[in-house]
Amino acid sequence: MLAIFLKTLPFFALIGLGYGAAKTRFFTEEASAYLTKFVFYFALSAMLFRFSANLSFAEIFDAWLAMAYLWGTAFVYAVGLLVAFWRRVKVETAAIEAQCAAIGNTGFLGVPMLALLLGDEAVGPIILVLSIDLIVFSSALVILVEGSRDGRMSLGVLKTIGMGLVKNPMIVSITLGLAVAASGWTLPVPVNEFVTILGNAATPGALFAIGASLASKSAERLFIAGWLSFAKLMLHPLFVAIAALVLFPVEPYAAAVAVSAASLPVAGNVFILAQHYGTSPQRVSASILISTAASIVTVSAWIAWVTS
Repeated sequence: MLAIFLKTLPFFALIGLGYGAAKTRFFTEEASAYLTKFVFYFALSAMLFRFSANLSFAEIFDAWLAMAYLWGTAFVYAVGLLVAFWRRVKVETAAIEAQCAAIGNTGFLGVPMLALLLGDEAVGPIILVLSIDLIVFSSALVILVEGSRDGRMSLGVLKTIGMGLVKNPMIVSITLGLAVAASGWTLPVPVNEFVTILGNAATPGALFAIGASLASKSAERLFIAGWLSFAKLMLHPLFVAIAALVLFPVEPYAAAVAVSAASLPVAGNVFILAQHYGTSPQRVSASILISTAASIVTVSAWIAWVTS
């Protein structure tokens, strides 16, 4: 585990650097927001486009892996909902808590870190995991929140889901990349070098942006945030491992990538969604802060286990 920890340490050191820069106000909150926007809309999108354009659909889509990750994530998502309902919270709050328990920072942390730690072959499974998180579980959140407020499903909810997917640059870049790959068209050298240079900014930029965003987070509702962090860092990878290694015949390397992706801390976009819906942003903020800090140890432990 020590060897894996030393390999992951530089990634978390970049997060710490971003946190320090924002905490000391060397990087203002406005500057952090613009850096995040650059990474989200340009650097990370370029990286995902290049990865997808150089992979076939068959290299990304693995039916058994998709079923295993979907089963493991849905199980933890359901546990998050049930614990919230047991505490008698509103449906929209329960949905936000379930999102914290089951959706990790695959885009900003998983794509750059796991691709380097586990090798280029990990890119296909990572993109599959990211697509399931964005398409299935982001849609589930919208359905639960909007449906509970309207009292029923409506065309407006479906429109919100559709527009959210269409406007998400990660989904768009993956789709465009797969379209290029399916067409058999090879990216011209200048275009490939352009997206490579731009995409290379994603790793340091995303990690720095994660740290900068953490500086504005507050650690309130610690008991609930602690439970949600435990569910994300321990229960989620555990049940994905059970699904991928026991219930479904997933190839071992792909299973290792899925478990590693499941071990990532709470995704930052959950906080954006919580703010958008005005639902429990403080507990989400605390969950992101606690899970990211604890993941320095837990992510290394899970990666060491699956790669041993």
